Amino acid sequence: MPHFLDTNILLYSISRDPAEADKRNRARDLLDREDGALSVQVLQEFYVQATRTSRSDPLPHSIAAGLIRTWTRFPVQETTLALVGAALEIKAQAGLSYWDSAIVAAARALGCDVLFSEDMNHGQVIGGVKISNPFR
Repeated sequence: MPHFLDTNILLYSISRDPAEADKRNRARDLLDREDGALSVQVLQEFYVQATRTSRSDPLPHSIAAGLIRTWTRFPVQETTLALVGAALEIKAQAGLSYWDSAIVAAARALGCDVLFSEDMNHGQVIGGVKISNPFR
């Protein structure tokens, strides 16, 4: 089964902060695997955060776009009306933010049993998807 990668995994993979070296290495290890999965939402969030001018080391458009093209080797869940509906159900049941609920819904839609993220509760299972913080 594929494992789903949240936006923070992609962002740590480009970090130049020495204090985040361990996270960068772990994120890159996850991205080097062949069984990853993403969503359009994750790719959009990555682009916005990686290129924002208030970032200490913003990526130029060409590099961020190139990384996104590289990561499309993974299955990528599109945002559909059905996915929005599933996210709303998850939000109501699990009490997550809409955006985190959409991530879980995308992971579930792609058949992922694990969602790697540091933004949600490690070990929690939502709709058959286990949240795992790879930086613990």
